[in-house]
Amino acid sequence: MKDSSFNFQTLHPDTIMNALFEQGIRVDSGLTALNSFENRVYQFQDEDRKRYVVKFYRPCRWSAAQIEEEHHFAQALQEEDVPVAAPLRFDGKTLLHYQGFMFAIFPSLGGRQYETDNINQMEWVGRYLGRIHQVGRRALFQVRPTIGLDEYLWQPRALFEVNDMIPASIKPAFLNATDALIDAITPHWPDDVGSLRLHGDCHPGNILWRDGPLFVDLDDARNGPAIQDLWMLINGDKAEQRMQLETIIEAYEEFSTFDSREIALIEPLRGMRIVYYLAWLMRRWGDPAFPRNFPWLLEDDFWSRQTAVFLEQVQVLREPPLQLVPMY
Repeated sequence: MKDSSFNFQTLHPDTIMNALFEQGIRVDSGLTALNSFENRVYQFQDEDRKRYVVKFYRPCRWSAAQIEEEHHFAQALQEEDVPVAAPLRFDGKTLLHYQGFMFAIFPSLGGRQYETDNINQMEWVGRYLGRIHQVGRRALFQVRPTIGLDEYLWQPRALFEVNDMIPASIKPAFLNATDALIDAITPHWPDDVGSLRLHGDCHPGNILWRDGPLFVDLDDARNGPAIQDLWMLINGDKAEQRMQLETIIEAYEEFSTFDSREIALIEPLRGMRIVYYLAWLMRRWGDPAFPRNFPWLLEDDFWSRQTAVFLEQVQVLREPPLQLVPMY
């Protein structure tokens, strides 16, 4: 879809409060902007001292049907007692409209940061990911996308070709590195890769801890392999990654079967995310929040470093994938 990020410039505080008032909510505290580049998200308190979060969706990113699929998934998870941030209903609807904007209202659910080196928390997260995927396997998204090479590699490659943010002196080397990374990933991406409904962006920043994990921000929910929701939770050297992944998978399998062949998709998915993220920054450059927060995208040194990052990932993809220790 075409990026219409400039439309956010018409999203004034009065517009937000009027949209909330139309749903019967009076803002009593003012609006506190939360950290979100893709959408506009605000926390507030109403006149009854109840705390909420309102999310205004970026125009033209998702269709109404795609957002509703995300909401239905979140509510299906909530019905199964999975701790997930799900939107509230107003007159039976979760997706609301005001002056051309689509938005949703959520209860404000606080928590501490998920501790990536805490084995106990890792096990809890593994169990709940198993439960999330247990629900995710019941049906696929029909209108939300499926992770694949076209969206994550070929479309970004086409954007890199025509984008003038890449310095002319560096562009040939950068495009060659992009092509090398695409060529390295493609043989590792099978035509019959498994697919289910995913959280989609399950990194530690999207997990809060409040007597257990709370999964937030399903904005990137889509179909794809189960490993997509696991690999971003592991870090460190190979030995550390192996231990973490074994811990998560063992807990995960209390509720869902895990296909160990998907472990070989970790580095291809990492490469795809690197490419996709860079293209995302380019597509959003018309939003004033992006030049303000990512000024280094205009520096020559950044593109030289990014070229090196792509080539480093090519080398990683030539190495044997992570192997778990067999359990007897």
